[in-house]
Amino acid sequence: MNRRVWSYGLLAAGFLLSSVSSVQADDLRVVTHRFDTATQMLLANEINESGEPFAEALGYNLDDLDPFIPGSPDVTAYTLGIENYEYSRYQLGTVITRSGIGLHMMWAPLVRKAAAMEPPGFDGSLTGVANGFNEDDELVKTIGLFSRLAHHKPPGNPWPQFAEFASGDPHLPQPVDAQKFAWEDFSTLRWDRNHMLKQLRPAAMGQSLMKQYLWASDMLSAFHDVDDNGIDADGVVSPDLPGSPLFDPDNNVFYGGDSLDGFIGMVITAESINKVAFLTSRMAFDGKTLGSIDLANYDPGKGIRYFPASIQVVEQPVQQGLPPRLKKLKVVDRRSRLFDQASLLWGLSSFVNMMDPTDRSDSAHLAYREVFDGSPFPASRSETGKPGPYDLMKGTARAVFLNILAMHKDAGQGTFVDTAALTRRGVRRSHRVNLVSAAYLIVALEPFIEEFSDTPLGPLAENMLEKQAEFIMNHAAKPNGLYGLRVNLRKDRIRGSGRLLAQAAAVRALYVANRVSGRADFGQAADAAYRVLIDRFWLPGRQVFRSRLGEDEARYTPRNFALTAGALREAALQGGHAAAVDQYVAFFRNIGNRMQLSEAAPTGETGGDSDQDGVPFVPEQADRLPPVFATRAILDLDR
Repeated sequence: MNRRVWSYGLLAAGFLLSSVSSVQADDLRVVTHRFDTATQMLLANEINESGEPFAEALGYNLDDLDPFIPGSPDVTAYTLGIENYEYSRYQLGTVITRSGIGLHMMWAPLVRKAAAMEPPGFDGSLTGVANGFNEDDELVKTIGLFSRLAHHKPPGNPWPQFAEFASGDPHLPQPVDAQKFAWEDFSTLRWDRNHMLKQLRPAAMGQSLMKQYLWASDMLSAFHDVDDNGIDADGVVSPDLPGSPLFDPDNNVFYGGDSLDGFIGMVITAESINKVAFLTSRMAFDGKTLGSIDLANYDPGKGIRYFPASIQVVEQPVQQGLPPRLKKLKVVDRRSRLFDQASLLWGLSSFVNMMDPTDRSDSAHLAYREVFDGSPFPASRSETGKPGPYDLMKGTARAVFLNILAMHKDAGQGTFVDTAALTRRGVRRSHRVNLVSAAYLIVALEPFIEEFSDTPLGPLAENMLEKQAEFIMNHAAKPNGLYGLRVNLRKDRIRGSGRLLAQAAAVRALYVANRVSGRADFGQAADAAYRVLIDRFWLPGRQVFRSRLGEDEARYTPRNFALTAGALREAALQGGHAAAVDQYVAFFRNIGNRMQLSEAAPTGETGGDSDQDGVPFVPEQADRLPPVFATRAILDLDR
């Protein structure tokens, strides 16, 4: 079986595109009223993988990239390695550090547990003010540790969080402080909490978890010295004392590829661990009540506990200067949605790979080993006898996988239906397959298969993936090669064909199935789906895609843009279609840059629109919008 290999020798660096855009700025109407966390984080994940990893797979040397020299070393390298990659980082930083669109880390499960174990007199010892709570001092203690381990000063007034809300209004209620916003003070980047939909949805938490993995795994994959020179891990060099997991302050080795990466990587990892701990201790639903799930012994045959589609959060103010804390949770959508579960599985399985104590396969994993050896994060149960983050991630991934099998599998067709719920008579399944949900089940199964290959779940997951891909290939397309967004199993009816979203989902899924299974028929089906995508949706004169066939307007959203990014990347790397690179770069420059609402220094901005890509500098964004994508963008194709 093929594994996740992104090194590809077909494509050489140097796809030179015209610097003249085919879509003028005033051609595109941009809507910015709502930020949907799940779809924006999905977009962040796809453009992350279409960023530096894609550029490297095409043969580019990332050392040649400079955000302050737009279009260098060529347009393809800059669009992928700078804009795609850094926009994805903006997204995550906005969500988990600046906006406040979620539950604050002060009240996270493991922070509260540690705070409860502190000795008398701890309250106020690190914050300077005794306020009746240990939690704020505990969080300061943790952040201070990460600061020392990375040799980096923490930012001012961040909002670290462990559980993301469903949506919010991205318009900032106050002007951005241009002098302090970048690191010194994040307070003017906070969103209006009164305009947030305070619901916890597994899709939002899972997609943000996956983006946290992508960022943390990159940032913590090496070490650095006091001068920020990178140091590759080799199994010998270590930030720790000899024979101990504790940090050695005198050996001039710090966590992370540089000081900023080390600090942010540890914070993101801590947020992720607390998120999954909260998920498994508070958000598991048995059809009646929310509670915990026993990861070590979980068997859905003895009682299903799953993560429902939406849970309302009621917050409680604490006191001036402290963030509100959770008061109660209430299930408002009891369904299990396949996209939700796949989103969780994707992030969980990926973190399992990063935290695996037995994986010493490369320099990156040798560096991770130092992160999860007891300090700064606990080691695994196999090493200590007590469950650590690795066991938490792996146990939760196992539970989610088993729930997908128990709740979403249609026994007759072998496919996985879009929604299910628990009733007094057992599981009630829908009779619809959603192609986007089915596609991301396949995507999520790829890392799951790799991490569970030595267990009975590995072959079971391989079979699941092949069955799902077979269904997509054989039952989701019309004779003209157009894939539908929905398939009704009872009526054998395909709905929603002629949509960019559906066609891209098929391309994305079938190429992954081809890579994982090695089956040529999946690759052939993916090639055919890609050809239809280009023949029917791509407009070479405008260098954009139609969003729906037969319509004179194209409507782009974070979701259909994300799927298109994933589809074209897979078509290039797995399918060997070199033209897909140019198509994606042109599409990103014409539409992606117009949907990006603001940007900062990592993409070369120093004020105004210094890199001349049509994206304003954050403090000068006329509508006070953060560095996220628009809700949607509308293009008149007849103009």
